[in-house]
Amino acid sequence: MLRQGLLWVLVLFLSAGCGIINITKSGSSTARFDNYSENLAETRITFSEPPAVEISEVSTGPAAPGSGSAVDQDLQQAMANYSRSKSEEPYFSGFTILVYSGLDRDLAFKTRNDLYSALPDIRAEMQYQQPRYFVKVGKYINRIEALYLFGKIKEKFPSARIIQDRFQRDISVDEQDVQNVEG
Repeated sequence: MLRQGLLWVLVLFLSAGCGIINITKSGSSTARFDNYSENLAETRITFSEPPAVEISEVSTGPAAPGSGSAVDQDLQQAMANYSRSKSEEPYFSGFTILVYSGLDRDLAFKTRNDLYSALPDIRAEMQYQQPRYFVKVGKYINRIEALYLFGKIKEKFPSARIIQDRFQRDISVDEQDVQNVEG
């Protein structure tokens, strides 16, 4: 008896999946909801009005508790620590403009010379990392700094692109920058 019941359920299920039994909905799909409305005002959370805050002029004296100057001091300290730790690393990450990348040495030199001819005020750097030659221009901290020169180069060299790169830190320049900031 149980087998017969399971068999009928299975037949019914398979026939519904095959489209033998056709189940239709009553009414059209949008006509059922034409007069529908719902009011959720009773269930919504309401908040009282916040108190008015008076904006006073910035004082030059000691900061009041909760004014945020302690946070500013902590932030400056954290930035100084971060800067100090990063200045000790021999390399920094940044962006450069890659004008040529390929296996042909002569084409790399030709690209560099063409770059000097087209834009004489920029300094192109040629690198060799076996087996590829690279012609790169500039050392930038972020991509936005490279966009101006990239626009000029892209006109003459359509295959140029901005890439991420690692640069060796120039110690003498960094020491001068630190002295300029401190002094």
